[in-house]
Amino acid sequence: MKKILGIDPGFATIGFGLIGAERMNVQMLRYGAITTPAGMEFPQRLKQIYDDMTELLEILKPDEISVEELFFNTNITTGIQVAHGRGVILLACTNMGVPIYEYTPLQVKQAVAGYGRADKRQVMEMTRRLLHLDKIPRPDDAADGLALALCHARSSTSLLANLQPGH
Repeated sequence: MKKILGIDPGFATIGFGLIGAERMNVQMLRYGAITTPAGMEFPQRLKQIYDDMTELLEILKPDEISVEELFFNTNITTGIQVAHGRGVILLACTNMGVPIYEYTPLQVKQAVAGYGRADKRQVMEMTRRLLHLDKIPRPDDAADGLALALCHARSSTSLLANLQPGH
């Protein structure tokens, strides 16, 4: 069974979800969030994200990592801070030697809910159903991490993904 870690990047809260996937069978293994204190200096927050992400990777030992690509809304300042956090996360993952796959929010919605314009609630409910959970994981960032892991599991186990070159 392949262990896939989904990561919803940020700088205040980084959601993560670990699933086990074999063919189209998936199961939730663990989820949660890495958080940094609001009053902490931003460079120190980035260091804490890096240290916590490295520790998380050492504990969970994922085979593959699925990370959300950034989508900028109206708040560019927050977007830049999230981009810094995402960069630190990618660095930690790269240093651990784990393959990284990146997905847009549209790809996650399409893979999990079957509809690229699904709202957050629909994606969270489908994540709950697909993983046979009693309730939607909290915080929302952790549910997003699980959705990212599911997106990768569904993308990487499709017949097209498994075709060998020249076939």
